[in-house]
Amino acid sequence: MKSYQTFIFDSYAFDRENAEITLRYTLDNKVEFVEKLTLPRRGIHVRHLPHGLLDRALFALHLIGGMSYYKTCCPKEIIIHSGTLTEAQAQFWNEVYENGLGEFFYQNNIDFRNSIHFPVSAKEPQTELSFTQHNDRVLVPIGGGKDSMVTIELLRRSGFHCTMFRMGPNPLIKELAEQTTLPLLSIERTLSSALFTLNADGALNGHIPITAYLSFLAIVTALLYESRTVVMSNERSANVGSLLFHGKEINHQWSKSLAFERLFQEYLRTFITPDIQYFSLLRPWSELRITHAFSHFPQYFDCTTSCNTNWKITKPLTLSTDRVERGKPATNLWCCSCAKCAFTFALYAAFLPKEKILHIFKKNFFEEQTLLPTYMALLGIEGVKPFECVGTPEETKTAFLLIRERGEFNDTPVMQLFFERELPHITNTAHYVRDALDPTVDHAIPPTFATVLSESPS
Repeated sequence: MKSYQTFIFDSYAFDRENAEITLRYTLDNKVEFVEKLTLPRRGIHVRHLPHGLLDRALFALHLIGGMSYYKTCCPKEIIIHSGTLTEAQAQFWNEVYENGLGEFFYQNNIDFRNSIHFPVSAKEPQTELSFTQHNDRVLVPIGGGKDSMVTIELLRRSGFHCTMFRMGPNPLIKELAEQTTLPLLSIERTLSSALFTLNADGALNGHIPITAYLSFLAIVTALLYESRTVVMSNERSANVGSLLFHGKEINHQWSKSLAFERLFQEYLRTFITPDIQYFSLLRPWSELRITHAFSHFPQYFDCTTSCNTNWKITKPLTLSTDRVERGKPATNLWCCSCAKCAFTFALYAAFLPKEKILHIFKKNFFEEQTLLPTYMALLGIEGVKPFECVGTPEETKTAFLLIRERGEFNDTPVMQLFFERELPHITNTAHYVRDALDPTVDHAIPPTFATVLSESPS
């Protein structure tokens, strides 16, 4: 593929009449990328916002959105036509691009050190733009999985008024929204067709930190639809990466981590507005603890999925006769082969009866010989932590300890693997269980939401 020397953040625009955001980028002013976001027309309010505030949020969205196109060839020079950055802002974006693209750099064997330089073009910091929202609406991004449903139910039990937010139309999300009976804002993102053309010609490709993009889009959405708070559903397990590469920890979930959350909060306060809160409610909990809470919400068992196959932009959803017969959207919920499916199966098996597990997943993953290498990686026996949104090896081991206590899967190949290769090395099972299920105090939850987790079912 042809190489390019500059990546240019050209312009962004918001068309209020058509409820559409346009983001434009170029490579050397020769290859143009045009990305569009289509918003719900009803409910948009901009008159109450201070002049320039929406532009600040859109500018940040423009910068994070460029990552999908920058990575096609990682040009040496970055040029920004759509705004200016102070030194502190440029440092933030250097860090977000370097850490957020860590897995991409590793998979493509790219030495990223000292290669990303956002230009500093503003000497004076921006003045603070404060405003008052006369409502207590909470915007909750949802991805179709168990975590956001736990967040929704905990907030609802504590009396908060929630609006769900989703990027991209999807029948699974529609089904979830109907189950919650809460309002849903669905924003459709259309990536530039030029991206797929370049990829077909051999451009670099790989993972981007989609949660970072969603976070900035959530701030734009909160401003337009009058929400004062954005509540994420990222757990403490997201803080842990998989390996070191050129001295940097490579974390598939970096933009879900507490490190990113705190960086984002500071950027939001300083360079957009201090009057919108952003935090993850589930940060003190492990994935295992979240699953324990989720096990008390059976209304979502048949309409949530943690399998990312359902969200891949290049893979259409596949038909499922079973869901059609039950009046559900015609989609499979689980690919039954990825690390995320395997990990989630183990989490569910720690708390739910075998009959219910097999109803949800349609097969017994612990009987699948092909998944033994995946479970060895998840348990930390061989390989590295998979590049998926999965928990730590310690968390997986704890799930297996709880499954052993239930006894329903003990004769399967996967459990036998655990008994032979891992269990002999665990000397204090009570310690493992306590560490995995007890909350931590390392989080960024504001005081007004501090008691929400106490509403969790025991």
